[in-house]
Amino acid sequence: MSGKVSGNAGMEQLILIMNKLQEACASSGTAHKFDLPQIAVVGSQSAGKSSVLENFVGKDFLPRGSGIVTRRPLVLQLINFHTEYAEFGHIRGKRFTNFDEVRQEIENETDRVTGKNKGISNVPIMLRVYSPQVLNLTLVDLPGLTKVAVGDQPQDIELLIRAMILEFVSKDNCLILAVTPANSDLANSDALKIAKEVDPSGTRTIGVITKLDLMDQGTDARDVLENRLLPLRRGYIGVVNRSQKDIEGKKDIVAAMAAERKFFLSHPAYRHMAERMGTSYLQRCLNQQLTNHIRETLPALRTALQSKLLDMEGDYRMYRNFDPNDPTIKTKAMMTMINQFTEEFTQAIEGSGEVNTKELSGGAKINRIFHERFMYLLHKTESDERELRKEISYAIRNIHGIRTGLFTPDMAFETIVKQQIARMKEPTLKCVDMVVEELINVVHHCTEKMSSYPRLREATESIVTNRIREQEGKTKSQLMLLVDIQLAYMNTNHEDFIGFAKLFSGRRENERHGITFLQNGADSLPDQFGKIDWEEKKVSFSC
Repeated sequence: MSGKVSGNAGMEQLILIMNKLQEACASSGTAHKFDLPQIAVVGSQSAGKSSVLENFVGKDFLPRGSGIVTRRPLVLQLINFHTEYAEFGHIRGKRFTNFDEVRQEIENETDRVTGKNKGISNVPIMLRVYSPQVLNLTLVDLPGLTKVAVGDQPQDIELLIRAMILEFVSKDNCLILAVTPANSDLANSDALKIAKEVDPSGTRTIGVITKLDLMDQGTDARDVLENRLLPLRRGYIGVVNRSQKDIEGKKDIVAAMAAERKFFLSHPAYRHMAERMGTSYLQRCLNQQLTNHIRETLPALRTALQSKLLDMEGDYRMYRNFDPNDPTIKTKAMMTMINQFTEEFTQAIEGSGEVNTKELSGGAKINRIFHERFMYLLHKTESDERELRKEISYAIRNIHGIRTGLFTPDMAFETIVKQQIARMKEPTLKCVDMVVEELINVVHHCTEKMSSYPRLREATESIVTNRIREQEGKTKSQLMLLVDIQLAYMNTNHEDFIGFAKLFSGRRENERHGITFLQNGADSLPDQFGKIDWEEKKVSFSC
């Protein structure tokens, strides 16, 4: 990122148009459906993100304090205008000229959604700042990466914040502004680490190094700023923000930026690159980067918008027979979509809807789970014959204790059989899990036609999925009860059970030849009853 940043004559309106599109999507509840070009600001707590954004605006307007301060994404739209004021997306028509009130409103709106216990939410706050001091620019300020839960925060707060950040920066159209303090090891930068995960080639990442004035005497970040240490395709820009003492002393931002300029011009390690450092250069650079990025992504975005328009036109044709003056039109529209969902779900299970020629799905997949996957899982539970014989031998010996028995005890039979029956529990539960997973996939597929109404879709999926989960618990309970019933009683009088009476009736012929059944006929016993080896004086079962 060398050389002076040039203007983008004729392209400035791109950012403003994108702002309008972003606002329209947010107000319709479909913002998450479009991968809109934007810049997401990522960094650890106290990395200096807030100071960078305030320097852009030239006003103190962001909440400050200990712990997690930014607890909701803040979509900050900077618009070059001849007068200075701010507007919130959730308060239509109200202009804020006092930026202390802007800070208070951000805090109030954050608490309204997340509560006052330091919780977080991925629902963004939309803030537009009009000022003659800014360039057209849109940034998304994300919560700072943290390690330890504070107050009533959940213990997995680190994972929750990380998941929220990934929700934004994983999108291909999102540029990543990775903010890292210069007085910490760059190799341990949380911002660069998470950027590396989603952008391994570094093509979407812009590095910002803060707190250059706080580095130990005799050290500098020249190798980083010259893009030699951890190279990024878009390079690094250094800035010097106000210290906490300056903020508490209400030091003017204009004076702070003048001091920043003086710092780079006078520092021996940075004076040769002073024209490419500082907040003003960073703002111009981001303006150009975002404008160029929007221009590059416009073809794909246009295709996505046209596809969405066709879907909405299809929905309109579905409801055009409704009387527009009917006060119940919204209710009728929702009922129509829910009835359509019910019909498609039933067809997917019964196989009477659209035929999928690529893979098994719906009822066909559930049928396969019952007749193939479940049988395979049962087969896997079968014990190796040698191992089973060893278990039977141990069971018989342990039941006899110090005595030497002649016949196989009934308890050994019951112990081994119950053990085999109990092994059916795990594959049975896995079968239920697979069926539930497929049912939820069917629900998700059938609600895709509700994508134009995300809240209705979310509510429908939630209700149906919760119902499936309720029945999942009942099903597993009944199946485990059925297995326990089988374990509770062994019916050896059942007609399919081959008892000794049936077995002996076909062996009387041996006695007439002077050979006792127990000595010479044991080898011919069915496997269910095993054989008695008199020479070894061992009794073993085979199942």
